[in-house]
Amino acid sequence: MHSLILRTATRLLVSLILVFSVYLLFRGHNAPGGGFVGALVAATGFALYIMAEGAASVRKAIRIDPRRLIIFGMGLTLATGLMARLSGKPFLTGLWWSMAKNTDTPLVVVGTPLLFDIGVFAIVLGTILTLILTLEEN
Repeated sequence: MHSLILRTATRLLVSLILVFSVYLLFRGHNAPGGGFVGALVAATGFALYIMAEGAASVRKAIRIDPRRLIIFGMGLTLATGLMARLSGKPFLTGLWWSMAKNTDTPLVVVGTPLLFDIGVFAIVLGTILTLILTLEEN
């Protein structure tokens, strides 16, 4: 599609959509959202970008084969399950690490559910991008 209005609006919208998808990703283990929903929103942004600019420009923009995202996501989700198993807990049990300035209030709390969500995000986004780019290029 060769629409100047779509191409101009896409530049702004895609960046907002991708920021919102990252917000959903990081919000997911505490509230509704997460890797799956965040990846669907990100894929919507990339689909819009494909309609405005074409598949070749999207491949150039992401700089990585979407199938590698799938492999990375599978490895990360498997690793999060194995972390719990190696610590003597059941597979995919959540583990938490906190960095605290003092003992009362932690500054940052990171856990395996966030890593699992990032893996799911990579799997879903890689799968959808592979499908969309393959359909667009053929």
